[in-house]
Amino acid sequence: MAFHDVLARAVAMVGAGAILWRRQGNPGAPAVGAAPQIPAAQPQGRLPTLKMPSAQGWSAGQLPQAASGLKVNAFAAGLKHPRWILVLPNGDVTVAEALQSGGQPRSLFDHAMVATMRRAAAVGDSPNRITLLRDADGDGVAEQRHALLEHLNQPFGMALLGDTFYVGNTDGLVAFPYTAGTTRIDAPGRRLASFKPGGHWTRSLLPSTDGRRLYVGVGSLSNIGDHGLKAEEGRACVYEVDVATNHCRVFASGLRNPVGMAWEPVTGRLWTVVNERDGLGDETPPDYLTSVMDGGFYGWPHCYWGRTVDDRVPQDAALVARALTPDYALGGHTASLGLCWMPAGTLPGFDVDGMVIGQHGSWNRSRLSGYRVVFVPFADGRPAGAARDLLWGFLAPDESVSYGRPVGVAIGPDHRSLLVADDVGDVVWRVAGG
Repeated sequence: MAFHDVLARAVAMVGAGAILWRRQGNPGAPAVGAAPQIPAAQPQGRLPTLKMPSAQGWSAGQLPQAASGLKVNAFAAGLKHPRWILVLPNGDVTVAEALQSGGQPRSLFDHAMVATMRRAAAVGDSPNRITLLRDADGDGVAEQRHALLEHLNQPFGMALLGDTFYVGNTDGLVAFPYTAGTTRIDAPGRRLASFKPGGHWTRSLLPSTDGRRLYVGVGSLSNIGDHGLKAEEGRACVYEVDVATNHCRVFASGLRNPVGMAWEPVTGRLWTVVNERDGLGDETPPDYLTSVMDGGFYGWPHCYWGRTVDDRVPQDAALVARALTPDYALGGHTASLGLCWMPAGTLPGFDVDGMVIGQHGSWNRSRLSGYRVVFVPFADGRPAGAARDLLWGFLAPDESVSYGRPVGVAIGPDHRSLLVADDVGDVVWRVAGG
């Protein structure tokens, strides 16, 4: 048995006792909504909760479960760790296939965490490609598959503006020439901006509505500035890039890991989902959905959910005083990554506008959370009501194995379906009316 497997099992045995101890008492309600009840922090020290299901994948004929009136089918299967989706104007669907590397573990716990995540198919050799899927006959299944771009560096976000296809590699924003209908890009890319790689490695992209700017999500290197705040400079933020001049500036900061981004059309505001810090308890603090203000600071690493100070971090009173409170809590450690705007009526039974969120699922709480796709209704430009489950069944009832883990979400080419990237099941699911 490999060293990292032995280590993972040993830490799991020790962690199981910690998990049982931390489950004592009433776990309370999930920290969700516009005014969440967030439990007081319980710092876990050098033994944070480490619990993650083994990756099993889907059996033949097995499907996720969907809300009433909806059906699910595999739009494309047999992919390699599909993470993010972009639907092109001609109906082609591009999928970023990439994977986190194990990095260089620095401690015994780092080794165990990497081993645990490897068992859960969360780290490994990255495919580093973007695949193009084409459903030419419109039956909801992609019958064509092409390697659009290869030999990238952990690609994630994608955007198309005119005849330029943009890719968010972990180390920078790259532009490629694009011709409508092409199935292969061999031309070299042109770097527009550079970002520090590693840590939270995903680089999501969202064009402005006028096509003049790109917004880029860049996560932190560590949990709470563990390697010093200098190492975090230029991270935990959303950048704005002018595509004509390549001028790049920080649009908003203090966002530990902002991933999915979307425009809310009533107010025209930018929204994102953010993964918050670990090691303070199952529901503390919650991940969140929030509008993003130009120049806004959202607390990380000094404080969370407004101005609740994290005593584990050297403090900056001036920054804490500036911290904005997020708009909508999504529960602790749900790993909310995917985000897209879904107009009313896109799916049967979803008759109001709102945001769809792909929750990748927790790895560091005693009771697993996430592992589903949820819908948050909006009214007058803001969340308006409880989140509703849209797609679930990615996790075994006993939490021992995961069949899949949802990540990116996008409205399908027909505007009457939802596409969901599943990076453990290696599938892009299609959800539509039954």
